[in-house]
Amino acid sequence: MDRPRGLAFYLLAGVFALYVLFLYGPTLTILALSFQGPSGGLTFPMNGVSTHWFAKLWEGVGVVDIWAALRRSLALGLVVMALTVTIAFYAGIAFRKGFRGAGLVFALAVSSLIVPSIVVSLGIGLEFRLLDDAIKALAAATGWGFLEDHGTLMGLYTSALGAHLTWTLPFGLLIMFAVFNRFDPAYEEAARDLGASGPQTLRHVVVPILAPALVGVALFGFTLSFDELARTSQAIGGRNTLPLELQGLTTTVTTPEIYALGTMTTAVSALVIGTALGLTLWLQKRRARRAMAGLR
Repeated sequence: MDRPRGLAFYLLAGVFALYVLFLYGPTLTILALSFQGPSGGLTFPMNGVSTHWFAKLWEGVGVVDIWAALRRSLALGLVVMALTVTIAFYAGIAFRKGFRGAGLVFALAVSSLIVPSIVVSLGIGLEFRLLDDAIKALAAATGWGFLEDHGTLMGLYTSALGAHLTWTLPFGLLIMFAVFNRFDPAYEEAARDLGASGPQTLRHVVVPILAPALVGVALFGFTLSFDELARTSQAIGGRNTLPLELQGLTTTVTTPEIYALGTMTTAVSALVIGTALGLTLWLQKRRARRAMAGLR
């Protein structure tokens, strides 16, 4: 017979309900307000229901090329995702094998998590400005005119990429630590006993087993990069990403068009998460089918 639920259960349930409301309430509010009618405003009550503001968004938001900013964010997120997965995976293997100075390297890798993001961005921006000044000084000293027209080294795939990696790589590394901590080395020993080389063991044994975890690292890398604002603000150069454009639009756009943009970016994030979860489930089922086939 079930025991009656006491007061503590209902108190904790109420706290959890408030937490869920606080966590998802803003997103649901923006989602609802983005479907207001043409005469709708930025607050409740809603004036009609339509997709008017999505159509306005499609036409463009003033002088801001929002679609170019979205493409830049997606492209940067994909590059950050690929680098995060690759570097975190091989770094996890290196730390698992052990090497001299591993503790110092780990401390340096995760130190950026405790430094304020805006400080990291300012530091990277200053570093690239110093590099630009050094190139200009070299051009003046040598007379190499082509160096004077180099513009700036700051950009999407230089300073902004580095800024984002200071945020995504520590998380990827910590995930790989946890994964390799549970990884049974007997699989590798069995592969070597059967004559597999090191690269073959890595490709046919380690990577397939760790594939769901690698998908998780990829998901972390992309979403953290796609939503990053503070670390990008001083290190992006002249072409803004979508979060920076959104920050600027909050002071100029006074219609639900900004909410429609928020709904669209949320949909992109949800699509990435859903794709990652689907891929993880597919990999798990594929591995289970292979295991069953091996038993037969």
